[in-house]
Amino acid sequence: MKRIGLIGGMSWESSAVYYRTINEAVRRRLGGLHSADLVLASLDFAEVVALQRADKWSEAGALLGGAGARLRAAGADFLAICTNTMHIVVDDVASHSGLPVLDIIDETASAVISGGRRRPLLLATRYTMEHGFYHRRMERHGLEVLTPDAAGRSDVHHIIFDELCRGVITPSSRDRMLDLIDNGLRAGADCVILGCTEICLLLTKGTLRCPVFDSTEIHALAAVDLALSDGLVEQMPETA
Repeated sequence: MKRIGLIGGMSWESSAVYYRTINEAVRRRLGGLHSADLVLASLDFAEVVALQRADKWSEAGALLGGAGARLRAAGADFLAICTNTMHIVVDDVASHSGLPVLDIIDETASAVISGGRRRPLLLATRYTMEHGFYHRRMERHGLEVLTPDAAGRSDVHHIIFDELCRGVITPSSRDRMLDLIDNGLRAGADCVILGCTEICLLLTKGTLRCPVFDSTEIHALAAVDLALSDGLVEQMPETA
């Protein structure tokens, strides 16, 4: 089994989901008392958010890359960044750490394509929905990404940072998300990507009436597949 290096804490609420999902999958695959061989670098999310708000992405990349380097020193064979937004700096993380990074965008795109879908509605932080890096990566896979309107994007961003990252779950926010999904489907979306690793705390596949792709679950299970495989990703992520 390869050692998984998780860069987490962004927020720790979703990092806990990663830890549980990975270990449950290893137990299903190997049986008995097996669990994952992994190491976790949990960052102070407040520091990361300050860099995001200041548009200091290069510094953020160095911060996460330093965490990746520490994971490499701890014996990690590859990295998984436990957040969609910080894949803005995925190439910096690979460069600073010297380890391959399992990319959440590529893994989610593959799942959407395997599901026979082409026009996903993306629910995520404002950075992920508006920066452009996510759309460009998805377009390389032949996918056309839709997002909510400006008011909807603002609401999703608020729900993520002011509620989900703080462990707050409210029925009104769930209803707002469901309304945005209905609007997206009427606009031509054929599925939904839960493109922030905290959204799975609020929405589950059972609550939605359309195909849903949970990036947290997809990414965590892909990490298990890689950890238990004979091969290892050699190529660093492409520039977004």
